[in-house]
Amino acid sequence: MGLQENFQKETVEKLDLREAIKVSPKSTLRNAIALMRENKIGCVVVVGGDGIPVGFFTESMVVELLSHGSLPLADPIIEHMSQRFPWVRNSDPVADVVGAMELKNTRLLCVLDSDDQVVGITGQRGVMEYVAEHFPGQVMVQRVGQSPFLSDREGA
Repeated sequence: MGLQENFQKETVEKLDLREAIKVSPKSTLRNAIALMRENKIGCVVVVGGDGIPVGFFTESMVVELLSHGSLPLADPIIEHMSQRFPWVRNSDPVADVVGAMELKNTRLLCVLDSDDQVVGITGQRGVMEYVAEHFPGQVMVQRVGQSPFLSDREGA
């Protein structure tokens, strides 16, 4: 089976999902930004008391706020989050991830289970790792933070 067929048949569960960082609607921007920085992720998912997501807040939203001249760190995140956020279900085909990223012009998606509970985050990184795993002999993968050069000489 080729990559295109795998994209259509295999589900989002096959992707290496990142942990979703969740915050309550009352959480401050300061707290959300600190969690994004601490966890090295570009977004937080805002969830209600029932665990169902109600919004999304991304690093690009931080940049947008800064471009307007201020970053109201004490404001509750509910005042600045996007209530329309990109998501896929963990039972959807991997192709839906690519389609949703293109349609929503985003690089991160929230992954939900059948009960609308957040199970993780995926996006560009998850898809690229999936492709690299599918073609291990053809794709050279370098982890973030590693040197692009060999530390020792190879060969004779």
